[in-house]
Amino acid sequence: MGSNNKLGKEISLGHLNYRRTPIEKESPEEYGYEKIKYNLAESSVPDAVFGDLEIDLSSSVLSYADHLGNLELRQSIASEGEGIKPDNILITTGAAGALFIIATSLLKPSDHVVLLHPNYVANIETPRAIGCQVDYLMLSFEEQFKLDLEKLAQLIKPNTRLISLTYPQNPTGTILTRSELEEIITIIESKGCYLLLDETYRDMASNPPPIAASLSPQAISVSSFSKAYGLPGIRSGWLINQNPTLIERFLAAKELIFICNSIIDESIATHFYINKKIQFLKDIQTHVNKNFMLLKGWMEKNEFIEWIEPQGGCICFPRIRKNINLDIDSFYMVLKKKYKTFVAPGHWFEVNKRFMRLGFGYPSNTELKGGLQCITNALEDSIIS
Repeated sequence: MGSNNKLGKEISLGHLNYRRTPIEKESPEEYGYEKIKYNLAESSVPDAVFGDLEIDLSSSVLSYADHLGNLELRQSIASEGEGIKPDNILITTGAAGALFIIATSLLKPSDHVVLLHPNYVANIETPRAIGCQVDYLMLSFEEQFKLDLEKLAQLIKPNTRLISLTYPQNPTGTILTRSELEEIITIIESKGCYLLLDETYRDMASNPPPIAASLSPQAISVSSFSKAYGLPGIRSGWLINQNPTLIERFLAAKELIFICNSIIDESIATHFYINKKIQFLKDIQTHVNKNFMLLKGWMEKNEFIEWIEPQGGCICFPRIRKNINLDIDSFYMVLKKKYKTFVAPGHWFEVNKRFMRLGFGYPSNTELKGGLQCITNALEDSIIS
């Protein structure tokens, strides 16, 4: 069969303009975990071991599941937000599934979207793939990665459909206060648009604001079992919204894409969530806090790198100081090849490669210490005198 498309030319097979991003193409799992000694690129806590969950799935009936998601799980999630009901919650295939459902249900090419930047790639790429008009609410190192609410309001246009934020923020680790969230809610309600707040790291903030969806029917909250809980392998997450019409639309999208979630995945997710505070979160938080103190001590002594200290989550976004003269591409190559150490370089987030996301929740304390030393060594190897 003949074709008019030349090899190597971008081919559009449908309305959505999909493309693979550097953060996916260059990810640790694509590069090969066996080649990495110190993995500081992950944005999560350590992966859970199934046996440690102490859950018996032997009597599970492998049927279709409730399309909204396991009722007991939805009840547990709803109990953490004032006014939230189980029917306000849709269980999805991770936060990524929730973000895709929301974007494709709400947005059309003529819509305008305001996106926090830098950000988790799925928050950015789906509106782009749809062809929306996009403006970025840029976070600046010089401004402590602080959210500029005045700028947010200025970016909103008559056709603005969605404001997309992530807090605690990925990749910077900054947080949102209750007063800031309430002001954002006031803005979106006055402008008639929706707020999407990715709250994946909410349990890793010392004093988190209310669940955004509990404050307004125009707010949509998203979260996941992957990052703060160490369960990326079960591909489970959720979205919350108080508007029954929107939930019905989101459910219709889910049913067309994958009908329902896996019974096995939802059983694991439900067991974990019900027991998270008394059984799992304490150990996770102890590990993350210990690693954070190690990272903070290293940062305080490091002459090459500066940072805005994170306030939530298990990641930070430091940068190599501007007065350090080095071959940046050589640094990443030496770090990866010679020292077998993996970080998330700035270009994964469409910013200067002097930035890097460091994940301090995933590695053991010993691995983090070794990886940080390798970063120092690689910087010293790459400096141009």
